[in-house]
Amino acid sequence: MFKLTKYILKRIAWIFITLWIVATITFFLMKLLPGTPYTNQAKLSADQIRIMNEQYGLNKPLFTQYWVYIVGLLHGDLGTSFQFNNQPVTYLISNRIGPSMQIGAQAMIIGTLLGILLGAIAAVKQRTWVDSVATFFAIVGRSIPNFVFAVILQFFLAFKLKIFPIALWDGFSSSILPSIALAMAPLADTARFMRTEMVDVLSSDYIELARSKGLSSWQTVAKHALRNSLIPVVTIIGPMAVALMTGSMVIENIFSIPGIGEQFVKSILTNDYPTIMGLTILYSAALLVIYLVVDILYGIIDPRIRLSTTGGKE
Repeated sequence: MFKLTKYILKRIAWIFITLWIVATITFFLMKLLPGTPYTNQAKLSADQIRIMNEQYGLNKPLFTQYWVYIVGLLHGDLGTSFQFNNQPVTYLISNRIGPSMQIGAQAMIIGTLLGILLGAIAAVKQRTWVDSVATFFAIVGRSIPNFVFAVILQFFLAFKLKIFPIALWDGFSSSILPSIALAMAPLADTARFMRTEMVDVLSSDYIELARSKGLSSWQTVAKHALRNSLIPVVTIIGPMAVALMTGSMVIENIFSIPGIGEQFVKSILTNDYPTIMGLTILYSAALLVIYLVVDILYGIIDPRIRLSTTGGKE
């Protein structure tokens, strides 16, 4: 247990180092963006721009601005938005992160669970029409962008059948269509990896032994094959989470959801430097935490991985 705790603390330390690197690179790259935060405010005079530069510290040398930002970041201050009513970036994020987390979590749950089920069925029924149908769905889900699914769902389920709201945010009912659209790619990836791994597992010796004891195909899958087949699925959780985070930017705009993805797009279009920085750090932190959780899940699924990761017995 001590070695596992030491490993987790070490990973957390690396997370903070990585976030500092991300913040540094993003800060200097952000300054290379064309235009200024006042590009869309053509009515401002030169004196007004000078006063605003002094207010936001943009008249200071670049490395001084960087130092001020890093010190503020260490104190939990992400700065003040240039464009959104001078509101603190932390306030903007806290007001918008709820819808984004909801549709992202729902999409991950829907995509992962249905993908595991679809892949397991395809593996058990391999070389049958069931396997062909499951493979077809996996190919379609991976080949078609999620925003295309979003438009199709909007047209048929919202516009034609009027089952769900077509756009805007009004609670759980407004989250169903964007969650389904986002879930298609994770569903396809999970099903593909699950089928491939389970086909190999089902041909292994210990599975043959389980069958010789009189267990049915589904008992064998549930008790023996499923757990070992989940390791590749856990491996792709991180990339799938990244895809959901980046894909949600487009989906949130399509469904007019007031989430952080929509906020990120608007901040880039208006050169709102503090908001860009704050959301980039948030996305990076979420990704790094997800990878840490994935590594811990490895140990839960297969204790041998936990022992090798921590360097010996716990």
